[in-house]
Amino acid sequence: MLFELRDVSFSRGGRRALDSIDAAIPAGAAVIVGPSGSGKSTLLRLLNRLADPERGTISYRRRPLVDYDPLKLRREVALVPQLPALLEGTVGSNLRYAAELAATELDAERCLRLAGLDADFEGRDVSRLSVGERQRAMLARALAQEPRVLLLDEPTAGINPTLINGLIDRLKRANAEFGITLFVIEHNMRVIMNLASHIYCMSRGELLAEGPPARIQDDQRVIDAYLGAH
Repeated sequence: MLFELRDVSFSRGGRRALDSIDAAIPAGAAVIVGPSGSGKSTLLRLLNRLADPERGTISYRRRPLVDYDPLKLRREVALVPQLPALLEGTVGSNLRYAAELAATELDAERCLRLAGLDADFEGRDVSRLSVGERQRAMLARALAQEPRVLLLDEPTAGINPTLINGLIDRLKRANAEFGITLFVIEHNMRVIMNLASHIYCMSRGELLAEGPPARIQDDQRVIDAYLGAH
């Protein structure tokens, strides 16, 4: 099991964002669903050690997450947030920065291709990119670290609907060919069913249900939570 959470709770702004979460997250491709404010993004932040639980424990590869140096962990467990946060400069300089931090050899063309960007994006200034292009550049920068795990917060949100299938195909390729585990927050049911080998449904900080798509899609609690997200 890749991640294990035991009785994990976390509060933000006086509100309980996660409430006694117990979960086991396998390697592969998993998706988190649920309405806004259900704790999905908070969960990704905890797995990336941008915050630590107030109560409970998280293990990564059977080792307590708190035992990992946060910066080293983030090179292996890379978070791509919903709102792009690129460094000033070109897309290429962002990729080189990430590769240098992770002490990896940069293959910019491969990273851009897997993120759905042409090779000529390497020389483009990030200030001139659209929101969707920035999001994909963030994904390419994360891939430059050669992570074992990609935590993706709504990767299709700012992308033209005509490009979504291509992005999902590339994410599946990253999983199948390069062994990168995907843990994705997503609202698009077509994307969810196409990508996920395992689904986690959250609502109001609680994990309502989890399991393979064939089982989880008929769970009324999941249906209600999914409808509540729209």
